[in-house]
Amino acid sequence: MGSESGSDLAKFHLHLLLKMKEIDQYPFTKLVIEKDLSQTEYTQLMELIDYLHKQYLLQTEEGFLDVTPLLVQFVGMLHYKLEPKATIIALKKEGFYPSLMNKFLQLPIIKG
Repeated sequence: MGSESGSDLAKFHLHLLLKMKEIDQYPFTKLVIEKDLSQTEYTQLMELIDYLHKQYLLQTEEGFLDVTPLLVQFVGMLHYKLEPKATIIALKKEGFYPSLMNKFLQLPIIKG
């Protein structure tokens, strides 16, 4: 048997799994793994996005169409390991809050 630690072996196995074609169907999950987000960081991110999505639905119901303030809040609270545009694209592709992610992607600051 090799002299690799359990942690090194797990990292190696994870590296191999990330190369599999099927992982491309889960771009947000792949991003979380690649950026080494902890379970706590992941949970905080998902709670943030859920909150923003609820705000988006409420504001849409009230006729408010500009999602820029929600994007500013998202970017401001996003974990430093994650890049905003890549995270939004990955969330959308994996099917998380597609209506909000589509609105974010339509904003000029994200488009450009």
